Amino acid sequence: MSGGHDHSHDVAGGHGHSHGLVDPSIVRSREGVKAVSISLVVLLATTLIQIGVFLSTNSVALLADLIHNFGDALTALPLGVAFFLRSARGEKAAGYFVVAAIFVSACVALWQTIERLIDPQPLSHLGALAAAGAVGFIGNEIAALIRLRAGKRLDSPALVADGYHARTDGLVSLGVVGSAIIVALGFELGDPLIGLAITLIILRITWQSWQTIGASSVR
Repeated sequence: MSGGHDHSHDVAGGHGHSHGLVDPSIVRSREGVKAVSISLVVLLATTLIQIGVFLSTNSVALLADLIHNFGDALTALPLGVAFFLRSARGEKAAGYFVVAAIFVSACVALWQTIERLIDPQPLSHLGALAAAGAVGFIGNEIAALIRLRAGKRLDSPALVADGYHARTDGLVSLGVVGSAIIVALGFELGDPLIGLAITLIILRITWQSWQTIGASSVR
């Protein structure tokens, strides 16, 4: 049929598109929000379990870990908003927020660790403490896999940085397991010393994340 309507026409002065196709930026936005949301739920569940164990064990190593896990969960919020708004600048700003949250959690953990070194406290329920560390490792590894896969697929430096951050957090959580073992062997100062080691690792993550976000370009 002659004079048929070409359905792949240009719109608004040359903005070409094909009807029936989803704008790539919308797809990216949806996938980013989905990845951030799932990892948020995983980390919040992990933190809630660890809070319950901390109340019964009084472990400063676990406290440092759960504070950091909670801060890590909260960093998902601005990153999710940035994806939702499809804002590259907002995404990078969210990355800097991630760095700030990591640093604040490190300062809180350091303060608690110093207090416990000065005034050691006995620990209890060491089996539950070790289990909480294992839960922290599993929760963070799941969140890391979700963020890293989505970040690399969507070319998001902020999401990739957050993924590596979560993966390192998982290794840090294993320190809580070590704390339970050391205290069970009779060395009670092992708990705050491991808390101090966790804090130093968090500070290292802060610097690495800052470098990753700073090196990224705004698309």
